[in-house]
Amino acid sequence: MDNRKVGVLGGGQLGRMLVEAANRLNIQVNILDSSGAPAKQISAHEEHVEGSFKNADAIRNLAAGCDVVTVEIEHVDTSVLEEIADEARNGSSNGVRVEPHWRTLQIIKDKYGQKMWLASRGVEVAESVDLEGKGEEAFREVGERFGYPFMLKSKTEAYDGRGNFVVKSKDGVEEARQALGSRPLYAEKWAKFKMEVAVMVVKTKDATLAYPVVETQHEDSICKLVYAPARGVKAEVAARAQKLAKKAVEGFEGKGVFGVEMFVLEDGTLLVNEIAPRPHNSGHYTIEGCTISQYDAHLRAILDLPIPASGLRLREPAIMLNILGGKTKDSHITVAKRAMEVGGASVHLYGKGEARPGRKMGHLVVTAATMREAEDMMEPLINLVDELAGKGASSSTLTATSPHTEVAVIMGSDSDLPVLKPCFQLLDRFAISYQARITSAHRTPDWLREFAKSAHANGFKVIIAAAGGAAHLPGMAASWTTLPVIGVPVKATHLDGLDSLWSMTQMPRGEPVATVGINNGMNAALLAARILAVGDLRVEKCLREFAEANETEVLAKDAELLRIGPVGYLEGMGK
Repeated sequence: MDNRKVGVLGGGQLGRMLVEAANRLNIQVNILDSSGAPAKQISAHEEHVEGSFKNADAIRNLAAGCDVVTVEIEHVDTSVLEEIADEARNGSSNGVRVEPHWRTLQIIKDKYGQKMWLASRGVEVAESVDLEGKGEEAFREVGERFGYPFMLKSKTEAYDGRGNFVVKSKDGVEEARQALGSRPLYAEKWAKFKMEVAVMVVKTKDATLAYPVVETQHEDSICKLVYAPARGVKAEVAARAQKLAKKAVEGFEGKGVFGVEMFVLEDGTLLVNEIAPRPHNSGHYTIEGCTISQYDAHLRAILDLPIPASGLRLREPAIMLNILGGKTKDSHITVAKRAMEVGGASVHLYGKGEARPGRKMGHLVVTAATMREAEDMMEPLINLVDELAGKGASSSTLTATSPHTEVAVIMGSDSDLPVLKPCFQLLDRFAISYQARITSAHRTPDWLREFAKSAHANGFKVIIAAAGGAAHLPGMAASWTTLPVIGVPVKATHLDGLDSLWSMTQMPRGEPVATVGINNGMNAALLAARILAVGDLRVEKCLREFAEANETEVLAKDAELLRIGPVGYLEGMGK
């Protein structure tokens, strides 16, 4: 595929998965790290370099055998990367390209400098104060300015919660200073967020592309779970998150994959928390979830190989669970073996040897036709990880932001409930979750508008709307949602429901409503089930069994009619 050689500073799990992607393209990757590094274990050749990725001589040794140098961790010696890049630009045989640019790595590895750089370019970040070299009084002034709690952070060498401390009160200032030692520090105003999300961004020589927005859940400041796509996030918020992530990355020099972590505040405001100039934990799901993984994309970007935007789309819902070391040395193996029994689960172990509490030993990804199915598969695995860590019941909000309710059933009046009873019965029979609400296109228009506009973000997939009389309810709902809307005409006091039927079947162009027969709640439920069955094999099986039962019932009636004749049959019916 390509005879260029890629040098990577760092050979941990990110380097390991980068090598896996490179192997499929016959691209040689040379790793600078210790001899037993995870990335070296799966790449057998003689051009790896043993040593520290912070050592200038080792970095030069790696660069000498490569065409481009990249990183799997940003905490590297950027001064030697600057020299190597300058030599390449000046035509020296000793130089190679550095991707992303050394200046990008230099900015990002200093978290306070990263924040200031982003803010100067109009990217929304939490307010921060430099405390490097400042005395205790400066720390207390931050408390007065930001209030409590606030975050005290190390500018450098901070990851997975190392270098962070939550200052909860004045009394906690000294404890925080002692905990973080002599590190260069800064303070960050507490972000009152309702959830954390992330976007992997790919910067190429001529474009900036974004993967879907994912939800991230952290425990002890370490990413534990990633839900792709993000659950309970409105479409317009997701679009803004992708736009903000791309804006944050576009200003940086160089090419490659960037992980952009963000806070979603209660009012929907987005703040960029941190950026990683490399593949990231929140993008592991892309290996199974997308045609082009974040590792494929990073290689393609730094080597100027094609990256079609369609390859970054999510193929189906996915959940990633980090396997952290538990109380025993082989806890990660126990989790991996259990996951191998789950259809739809993929196991990634990192070759790190014995587990230590909190150490990233591997990860799992489950994919399914629906997020609900993925959650059901992942839940016992989360519980096992927590059990092995001695945490008891899972503290993860597996379903808190992901309603399992798939069908919304709305009606203009409680008098419509009897008509909808067969609808509810069939949805129950098929184990399709639903939520029934009473609203009115005329008496509660604002409530209806908000409900319809947020229905997709709230996890619904189909709306069934029953109405009599003028029957505006389904049409109004259809005008405010992208979900399919099924109208059920209800027979009113006058006109036998024909006015409702005509109203629903005469929607203006651009406002489609699928309409079933008058008072036919069962057919509405069946049509909703057929829509869901497109992506849900379980529902498809229920429909097939329902059709087979109908066939059996009709054939049985025909056989009985032949046996006793029409008069006897009518008498049996009491007619």
